[in-house]
Amino acid sequence: MANQVEEQLNQSQFELLQKETFMLLSTYSHTCESPMVNAISWVFAPDRKALVFAVDNRSIIVDNIRTSPGVVLTMIDDYSTYSIKGKAEILTERITSIPVHLAKIKVAISEVRDVMFYGAQISKGPDYDKTYDEEAAAKLDAQVMESLKE
Repeated sequence: MANQVEEQLNQSQFELLQKETFMLLSTYSHTCESPMVNAISWVFAPDRKALVFAVDNRSIIVDNIRTSPGVVLTMIDDYSTYSIKGKAEILTERITSIPVHLAKIKVAISEVRDVMFYGAQISKGPDYDKTYDEEAAAKLDAQVMESLKE
């Protein structure tokens, strides 16, 4: 049975991406001549055809996108795993309203594919805890997510 392919996020995915969400980001490194995968959580969907995320502006992610804008984000939702393919654009190298050096990147979605292997479903989504000052983490998370909505 072929995996379902869509051109935009479904309603459940869109709703999940209205708040901080664990995702995997795959970019291509010309330096290493190979794909690279990073975990990110500051991701927001302004609509069903785009994603906006923030990463440290010194990250290799920014350089990879600058040289090769094709990206894939992986998310877990609705008992399955989804691959979100698109073209990334660096909107700003430095979000000035935040005290840390973050780049803001937008992804125009071209494909959302259910990539879960046949005969299985996710029984529990990925959970994570912030391991630094809880109050500082909550404040920074709120600032970053607000800046992604602008």
